[in-house]
Amino acid sequence: MQFGAQLSNYGTTWADIQRTVSTLEAGRWHSLWFSDHFMPPGNPKAGHGSALEGWTLLTAAAAVTHRLRLGVLATGNTYRSPALLAKMCTTLDHITGGRMILGLGAGWYEHEHRAYGWDFPSLKERCDRLEEAADLIRLLFTKPHDEYVSFAGTHYQLNAAPLSPPSSQDPHIPILIGGNGEKRTLRTCAKSGDIFNLDFWHPGGVDVFRRKAEAATRHCESFGRDPGELKKTVSLPFRLFDTEGDYQASKGMPWYCWGTATMIQDTLGAYRDAGAQEVMLCGVPSKPALWQRIEAEVLSVFD
Repeated sequence: MQFGAQLSNYGTTWADIQRTVSTLEAGRWHSLWFSDHFMPPGNPKAGHGSALEGWTLLTAAAAVTHRLRLGVLATGNTYRSPALLAKMCTTLDHITGGRMILGLGAGWYEHEHRAYGWDFPSLKERCDRLEEAADLIRLLFTKPHDEYVSFAGTHYQLNAAPLSPPSSQDPHIPILIGGNGEKRTLRTCAKSGDIFNLDFWHPGGVDVFRRKAEAATRHCESFGRDPGELKKTVSLPFRLFDTEGDYQASKGMPWYCWGTATMIQDTLGAYRDAGAQEVMLCGVPSKPALWQRIEAEVLSVFD
């Protein structure tokens, strides 16, 4: 099983992030992720809290890494034109020597949209837009280099658009679809994605992961697609405690990946047995010593 690290964009500095990125690059981590919000998410009263922009951070991280896979978990589809996003991603893919993953989600933080003057459509329309965007981006990523792409969607249109340089990966930059919705989000991933990522800041757990993986399999089969082509990943809020008593006194949700090293090893092992191929750990501050401890006490028991 692979492990990814999602570093926070909020209440931190580039200096702290850079030191942590260097630690992750030197360790056994597979991937590095940032998030895509323009103010600390989920707390409208924290509008003046420090918030660094995710794609800019990703570009800076690309310049100081050589091994880690890189992505934004997940890019809000409502914030950028999907064609622009494809261009941004292929540019970074060339800069990194083929280490990019395009993470894409429907967008959810209404307050942020209102604050910056962006439209915040209904949930149905945001799901419709995500599906169209994933279709469009996949067309751009997979087309022959010397061909143009035209696309006539309800929300997005292309008129003989190029994408040059193309993806430097074979067969193309992987498209990760982030979100937990069984009816629409996982269906979109089965149709046009390569990786699904479940976000267990929301209610989750191993049984929920297993159920949603089964839903993704059914969607793949409905499109005539081999379910084995879809990589299964999950984001887990993480906190390592010294004792079980400290954990019992904490205020984490029961589905969080919180506990002592042994407890967490058991939890991660259960996800592995349920089919998780990569786990992204999140909610850990950008302090190198914390990530080194996780690697030494938790990740070291996994092949």
